[in-house]
Amino acid sequence: MKPISIIPVPLSQYEFAEFGDVLETEKRDSFPINKGMCRRYDRLSDVTFDNGIGTPSISIFRGKPYKLPLQLKLLERHPFGSQAFIPLHSNPFLVIVAEDMNEEPLLPKVFFTNGHQGINIKKNTWHGVLTPLFNECNFVVIDRIGTTSNLEEFILTQNIIIEAFPKKV
Repeated sequence: MKPISIIPVPLSQYEFAEFGDVLETEKRDSFPINKGMCRRYDRLSDVTFDNGIGTPSISIFRGKPYKLPLQLKLLERHPFGSQAFIPLHSNPFLVIVAEDMNEEPLLPKVFFTNGHQGINIKKNTWHGVLTPLFNECNFVVIDRIGTTSNLEEFILTQNIIIEAFPKKV
């Protein structure tokens, strides 16, 4: 079977809306706080989780870099809560998401961030693993923690290759 080749595209709220929210300050309303020394960009996204099945948690994930081209082997989803990734760096990273059909992911869409964007993936949305590209990087992760598993994995049988994207981001 011939591999499917995907070239990542720039991440934007318009293109990403069906999968979640882009966390960024560009083109967002804000207001001054702390006597004008700080701007607050309010409600960029909502943390969601099924009531009574866990609590929201803040963690830090440290991801090792991937090299492109990359063979995509796994997608996952979290049925009981959203999952936000907020970079503690300014390096672009990949965001891999897919629509669902009959409890299986369709062909993924692949985005690259501009180095200043985070994401909040809607609950029950198929997505790739954390995929930094250039350096080992830390991310603040906000998601649901509980005694009930909130992870479903899907091993891809089709050969899907994520190609390099333009270096100028």
